[in-house]
Amino acid sequence: MQDPGLDFWLNNWHWSPSVIIGILLIVGFYLYAVGPWRKRHRPEEELPSWRPFVFVLGFAIIFLALVSPLDELGDTYLFSAHMVQHLCLTLIAPPLLLLGTPAWLLEPVFAYKPLYRIARGLTYPAVAFLLFNFDFWLWHAPPLYNATLENEGIHILEHLTFIILAVINWWPIFSPMPQESKLGRLPLGGQILYLFLSGMPVVALGAGLTFFPPLYAPYLSVPRIWGISAASDQQLGGLIMWVPGNIVYILIMSVLFIRWMQNQEAKQINEERQRDQEEAELSASDNNAGLMNG
Repeated sequence: MQDPGLDFWLNNWHWSPSVIIGILLIVGFYLYAVGPWRKRHRPEEELPSWRPFVFVLGFAIIFLALVSPLDELGDTYLFSAHMVQHLCLTLIAPPLLLLGTPAWLLEPVFAYKPLYRIARGLTYPAVAFLLFNFDFWLWHAPPLYNATLENEGIHILEHLTFIILAVINWWPIFSPMPQESKLGRLPLGGQILYLFLSGMPVVALGAGLTFFPPLYAPYLSVPRIWGISAASDQQLGGLIMWVPGNIVYILIMSVLFIRWMQNQEAKQINEERQRDQEEAELSASDNNAGLMNG
């Protein structure tokens, strides 16, 4: 199959009941909680209109990644298409889900002490970093990766761990919880360092896949699409993980760095104002003392 054609994009939607029902239940619960439930039980809580939008957008991206023909293209023909799917599930959707979740929605969950302790342990930056990157690298080991293409149950498990551990991995950057809860975001400087380190395993894996010969047996014998060889397909997949994947980290780091610089500038201005005020008060005190002595 040289070119998938229009029929491929129209006829290869996988309406998996588990995916559709799972997403509908979570989104339905969320919309009920931030809508009727909030108005009835938490009327004092404000909800910016962008929060529901980005939350639903996050699940829309997950839906398209798992149900659209991209899934069939990645599972059957192109490793590079599979990498696009993985980036959607780990780098794009999870931050949107966290940004769209208000803190008050999670407070009843974390009020239960055992869950609070588990959440604190899992979202500790070093733990979150190691869990996600170990999982991401593990699933790209050829034996496990090949198994996901041959066994749907293993494939579902892979996607579930990607999404759950990616949310945990992004928690130190986009946590909806306040700092005093001990489940909040890292300080801005810590967030920048965390993102800098987070990009390295993705770059290393992408670079390795780019320069290694074809590793994944299922892609060696399938019809070639768009004339892309198995070797070129893996190189392209490595580059997708390496470059666009790292751009996500760089863009967020850039925004955080600008905010950090603005905060530092504001802090410096406040310190200078306070120092000038103290000097003015000291000068006025000295002048008053001189007049009294005179």
